[in-house]
Amino acid sequence: MRHLTIIVLCILSVHFSYSQINEIGVFLGGSNFIGDVGATNYISPNNLAFGGIYKWNRSPRHSYRISLTYTELEANDIDSDDPRRIQRGYEFTNSILEISAGLEFTFLDFDLHSGVNLATPYLYSGISIAKHDDSYFFNGVQTFTNSSSWTFGIPMAIGAKTTFIDNFILGVEVGARYTFSDNIDGSFPGNQIGEQYSFGNINNKDWYVFSGITLTYTFGQNPCYCVN
Repeated sequence: MRHLTIIVLCILSVHFSYSQINEIGVFLGGSNFIGDVGATNYISPNNLAFGGIYKWNRSPRHSYRISLTYTELEANDIDSDDPRRIQRGYEFTNSILEISAGLEFTFLDFDLHSGVNLATPYLYSGISIAKHDDSYFFNGVQTFTNSSSWTFGIPMAIGAKTTFIDNFILGVEVGARYTFSDNIDGSFPGNQIGEQYSFGNINNKDWYVFSGITLTYTFGQNPCYCVN
């Protein structure tokens, strides 16, 4: 019975220790907006984006992760390739505070207990919620309403990461966010102000993109190996 107890405890210890492989760190990069104002380039960072990130490495191939990111989105019609937008000359800025949670899947095994240098590309998706200020355009000028809204979104990111110095992991990532809002740029204020101030394509929702690097620190127990 004593030997059976030791074996069971050791197995549970292996499972528990694997579940304790955590990463915590920072994201630093840039952001750009894709909507009814400004250029429509998919990857064209024009403002600073930064935040924190936490991962729970459930296995060598997938991790659960959550992040908090802040940026000031801005766009200017002058930067667009569309002559109609250039002639219109609108510009906007809006602060975004985003919380994102989901699953990160690696193309190769990323076993942090292996003791060797590792590198792999990965994909990330999940769900996000972002807070932004409400605004509309009056006589061609962005006007804020002293209110804010939360919008849900779907993050879709691709990146690559590698083990760095000691317990650090360095990553490079580009992630687009499809939102369920059409008023981050003030183009569709809806019932708050009135449809007379709406413009652009009401069938297309707003997007924004984060591009940058992640640096995380890993911590947690190493697995227990049972020996006779």
